[in-house]
Amino acid sequence: MYHGPVRITILCEDQAPMGFRDQIFSGQHGLAVLVEAGTVILVDAGPSDVMLKNAHLAGVDLNRVEWIMLSHGHWDHGDGLLNLSEAGIRAKLICHPGVFVDRRKATGEFNGLAISQGQADARFDLLESVAPVEIAKSVWFLGQIPRQNAFEAKQTSFFQMQDGERQPNFLPDDTALAIRSDKGLVVVSGCSHAGICNICEYAKDVTGENRLHMVLGGFHLLDDSDVLEQTVAYFKAQRPDYLYPMHCTALPALARFYQEFGITKLCTGDTVTIE
Repeated sequence: MYHGPVRITILCEDQAPMGFRDQIFSGQHGLAVLVEAGTVILVDAGPSDVMLKNAHLAGVDLNRVEWIMLSHGHWDHGDGLLNLSEAGIRAKLICHPGVFVDRRKATGEFNGLAISQGQADARFDLLESVAPVEIAKSVWFLGQIPRQNAFEAKQTSFFQMQDGERQPNFLPDDTALAIRSDKGLVVVSGCSHAGICNICEYAKDVTGENRLHMVLGGFHLLDDSDVLEQTVAYFKAQRPDYLYPMHCTALPALARFYQEFGITKLCTGDTVTIE
């Protein structure tokens, strides 16, 4: 169990707060979250250099980053890796081996990463894993998330090109970070293509901690009201102390979470601390 404070700073998110003069953070579709919990982890890198600019405004030294965790292989979570490398930041990069596939939207438009597996290996200390990895004391990269419940991750409009053929892509590479703290589990998700409830349940299995203290990140609740209602029911039963749905969570879902849980919507530049 990790006994120290956990500090989480949002370096890229779809929305930015109201700024003033020299403290104007930039919002951009994507996610980058700095997690300090005995080690310094950057969960995702956003879509561009925006996380570098926001880190400067937030007083965050990205040279302190020991681990970069890529939650999945979509451009809005990983294209900023090239910008990090160009800024001279070389850290351990952990991800599922499936992040580098040639993935596409339903339209056929490329939807994967600008960085290749070879470039990632050359620019960072690359570690690929399907299995969970404890990257620091009680801090876990969860690896491939089992799709166990009956309502999440059952349909996809994405596909990948494999051996010249078009194959459905359910993003098996989608993963999250879990910290076993004194107050319970802290789960940081990227986009939750695997399902945020599936992610939380697997985090419990991996860490051996059943209490959910905080769940933060992309929840991928867009337009399926049944999935939303079952997700709300799950969290009402689990009773986490804090819920922070962010990136890839549509307004109706945010409104529902506000109605049920009184959530605060975090934006670029915001920080939360667990003492």
